[in-house]
Amino acid sequence: MCFPATKLGGAMKLTQANVARLKIAAGKGEIIYFDDDVPCLGLRLRAGGSRTWIVQYRVGKKQRRLTLGSTAILDSGKAKDAARKALARVRLGGDPSNDKALARVVASETFDVIAERFLARQETRLRPSSYAATKYYLLALFKPLHRLTLAHITRAVVAGQLGRIADGNGPVAADRARAALSAFFAWAIREGLAETNPVVGTNKATHPEDTKRDRVLSHSELRTIWRNLGEGHFADIVRLLTLTGQRRDEIADLRWSEIDFSKRVISLPASRTKNKRAHDIPLSKSALAILRRQPRVAGREFVFGEGEQGFQGWSKAKAALDARVKLNQPWQLRDLRRTVVTGMGDIEVPPHVVEAIVNHVSGTKGGVAGVYNKSVYAKEKVAALSKWDSAR
Repeated sequence: MCFPATKLGGAMKLTQANVARLKIAAGKGEIIYFDDDVPCLGLRLRAGGSRTWIVQYRVGKKQRRLTLGSTAILDSGKAKDAARKALARVRLGGDPSNDKALARVVASETFDVIAERFLARQETRLRPSSYAATKYYLLALFKPLHRLTLAHITRAVVAGQLGRIADGNGPVAADRARAALSAFFAWAIREGLAETNPVVGTNKATHPEDTKRDRVLSHSELRTIWRNLGEGHFADIVRLLTLTGQRRDEIADLRWSEIDFSKRVISLPASRTKNKRAHDIPLSKSALAILRRQPRVAGREFVFGEGEQGFQGWSKAKAALDARVKLNQPWQLRDLRRTVVTGMGDIEVPPHVVEAIVNHVSGTKGGVAGVYNKSVYAKEKVAALSKWDSAR
C-alpha cells in the first residue's frame, strides 16, 4: 500500500488533460489523487490553490512522502519519470525523502556559515592579531567561495582563488591565506564536515628563497622612507616600528591601556607577544611625541585603525608608499625590525640590550643563561632607544 486511506480523491490516469480538470471540493483543505499508471505517484491539491506532485512510499513500517514539484514546473510525463526514479531508489533500499532532507542540510552548510563557526571557536584560542588576520583571509579574501558547500570546494577552485589573491594582494598574502584555509579544512575534517583538505597539493605563491629575508635598510634608505611617509596611522606605525624595533602587529594593535605616558613606556602583556612574555618598551622622545598626537576615540581601545580592530590596511598603504619611495631593492615592513637590530649594533648597543629591546629569548637570554639572568635591562633599554632615536 503506497498511501493511507484518508484525504484521497481516488485513483485515475493522471494525464495532462485530467490534471487540468481536477478540483478540490468546497470545504476541504487538501485532497490527493493517485495515478493508475505509476503506483504511489499522487497529485496533491490544497484549498489555497497549490497543485503539487508527490510520491508516497514506505521504508519498513514508516510512511514517507517526497515532494517532486508543482504542476507549474513538472507536467504529468516528467512527474511520472521522477516518480519511477524515486521508487526505483526505494526498491534498492534507499530513502529519497531522507536524501532530499539531507541535501537541504548540506546545501545550507556553505563555506561562509561553517567559517563563522570555525572563527567563533578560534577567537578564544588565537592572539587577537592572529584571529583578525584569519577572519580577514576567510571572510574577505575567500569570499568567492562563500556560497559553495565544502564538498564543492575542490583543489582547482582553491588554486584558482589563491592565484587571484596573489595577483591582487601579493604572494605573501596568498600564502598566509592558504595557511588559514588549510587550518580551516583540517578543523572541518575533525568536525566531520569535510572528507578531504583541498588545499593540500596547491602551490605556494612565494618561492622558498623569497621567505629567507636578510634585507637591512641603509641609513640613506631609512631616511628616504621616513621623509616620504606622509601622515596617518600607517605612517605613524612605520615611524614607531623604526624607532622601537617591535613586531608589526604589536604596534598596529596597540591599546591605550598599554601606554604609560608618565613613565614613558609601552607595556605589552604576555598575550600580545610572540614568545608569550610580558614586554616593556621605553619610549624615546620621538616615539612619545608620535603617540601623544594620536586622537582618542571615545569607547575605542585601539590607538590605530578603525572599528573593533587595530590597523588593517597594510597592502594599500604599503603600495602607496612604494609608489612614492623608489629604492634600489624591494623592501618589506618586517625588514625594519632587522634594520633596527643591526643599526643599534652599529652604534655599539650591547647585544643583550638589543635582545631585551626586541624581546628575543635567544643568545645571551637563552638556555641556562636565560634561566638565571632575569634582568630586563630597563635603564640600558631607555639609553639605547634614546641613542637610536638620535642616530636615526
